[in-house]
Amino acid sequence: MKHSIKTIFKNLITVWIFISFIMAVGALTMMGENISFSKINNLNNQKNIISTLMKFDSSDLGFTQIHFNGKSSEILIEIDKLRDLSAYDFIGQYIIDNSSEYISDLDELAKLTITLNEKASSYYVKELKNKDLKFQELRTAFDNINNHINSIILKIISYEEIKFHIFEKIYILAFIIIFFTTIWFGRRLSVIYKDILFLFAVNSGKNNHEIFSEEVDAISLRMKKKPLLSDDPSLIDNETGVHNLKGLFSAYSEKRNLKYDNVTSVTILEIDNFSRSNQMFSEEIAQTILKNIAFSISLHEQATDIIARNEYNQFTIVFSRPSKEKSLKEIDAIRQSIAEIKFVNKNGEKTQITVSGGFIIKNEATSLENTMNMAKKALQQAIGSGGNKISQATNLMKYIE
Repeated sequence: MKHSIKTIFKNLITVWIFISFIMAVGALTMMGENISFSKINNLNNQKNIISTLMKFDSSDLGFTQIHFNGKSSEILIEIDKLRDLSAYDFIGQYIIDNSSEYISDLDELAKLTITLNEKASSYYVKELKNKDLKFQELRTAFDNINNHINSIILKIISYEEIKFHIFEKIYILAFIIIFFTTIWFGRRLSVIYKDILFLFAVNSGKNNHEIFSEEVDAISLRMKKKPLLSDDPSLIDNETGVHNLKGLFSAYSEKRNLKYDNVTSVTILEIDNFSRSNQMFSEEIAQTILKNIAFSISLHEQATDIIARNEYNQFTIVFSRPSKEKSLKEIDAIRQSIAEIKFVNKNGEKTQITVSGGFIIKNEATSLENTMNMAKKALQQAIGSGGNKISQATNLMKYIE
């Protein structure tokens, strides 16, 4: 069973999204932990502030009143900070939603703070009567608020412990999933890489490779359809690597009986405004253009096809296809792909490369040479009509643009 590379990479993207989600949750968890630490530090700071209310010197009432008012305001500000911190604890809100209880505790803390302020004000600022009783009331208020702050701290620690155990399981599970999926995808990517190496391999030993992916298997099948050029250098065009005119007739004599009930078409393609006498490009650029055109044509080549460069600016294409329409459509697709090629001419301007063509269906009674002559007549008609066209020899007035 072959596996789809596209599906594998889709699944890989899903895994990357999952990993990104886990990292985002981890970042939010760290932020939640930092908020919890800030809450505890805030509460401990309040305890320190409250403890100072028990140490003012009641002999200097003016000094004591100033410091007392400052400390009282500081405590209320710290409580407001605790309310603000709660709004940024996103993980705590969704994993363990104790926000209502937490806000209730802060409201109670604020009430106890007000009570403590009243008792401290009564003890330090106002004229002292029943000093021992007022001090006892202050001590009771001090103990109540300290006990309440300690209970809030214990609740925060308790909730953090619960969150820790929850996220401990989540992260262990996420690690296991990521670990095994990494191994799973690593093996598949390794096999895909071997498939790619198989496509590049040139020795006979590559046939022992078992193709893993659907895409490489399809490419391999198409590559197997590619015909092998002759080992005789006299049959090969040196500049483009395709057959020359001699190689064209030699290859046709070998493949003429391999049509598989298809129709045979012969097309002569000529590069528009491109000749030895009308050189718009340097010799190096001209050779590059010829190679690019030969390559564009060869992309459509199958086992029974023949591609040759028969003149400086002309290529002959012999296709075997199920129907005339399919052959003509493929030839026009070649024309369009070549029209996308652009090069810089001697004047430094980008110039589009186009081709004109003469297309004809070969019958059994006509030789390849005579068929090519008929295709050349259709080619001249296409050139005379402005170029960048495919003209059919069966009806020289009909064009494919």
